Amino acid sequence: ILLMSATPIPRTLARTVYGDLDTSNIPDPPAGRPPIKTRIEPWSRHDIVEQFIIEEVAKGRQAFIVCPLIDESEAVLARAATAEYERLRETSFAGLRVGLLHGRMPLGDKQIVMDEFRHGDLEVLVATPVIEVGIDVPIATVMVIQGANRFGLAQLHQLRGRVGRGSHQSSCYLITESASNDAISRLKELGKTNDGFQIAEADLRLRGPGDY
Repeated sequence: ILLMSATPIPRTLARTVYGDLDTSNIPDPPAGRPPIKTRIEPWSRHDIVEQFIIEEVAKGRQAFIVCPLIDESEAVLARAATAEYERLRETSFAGLRVGLLHGRMPLGDKQIVMDEFRHGDLEVLVATPVIEVGIDVPIATVMVIQGANRFGLAQLHQLRGRVGRGSHQSSCYLITESASNDAISRLKELGKTNDGFQIAEADLRLRGPGDY
């Protein structure tokens, strides 16, 4: 039996403990991939980040913008993918080809959007964390995560891994709104390294091991 995980998570650890399994770590990314530059920015600087995306698209690159919610909610103060999609294509990205992807879309529609993004027909993809795994677009160089303080470190690391899959320099922007000092400190752990093992250690230190 071979159990594989891109990010060391408690479930993997539990299976190792109870299954008495040997572990084999692969700490290095494929050759030729520059480390992803990770920056923490407040929402007040979103226009600067959006201008950077426009500049990257002009170079033939693509970008992801991830939001924690599908629709706006009165109970949760966080950016919603549907609202951001409408805002961006009517304002900052009016001259770009922008797509929308979220979990409530029919499977066929989701596949069409992903194929359009993968083939370069879309330049910017606004999405929920549904794009966390299984997406390989080598010319995508910008990942913007709205409400980054609402995500765990492991999930942020997975989302960041959707870029930096080619030879071009990639960037990840962690956008925060009303984040506490503890939340900012946690996000800074992600900015220190691209190593999933170190991030998992930080997650373990900050959140604890959970219940095996």
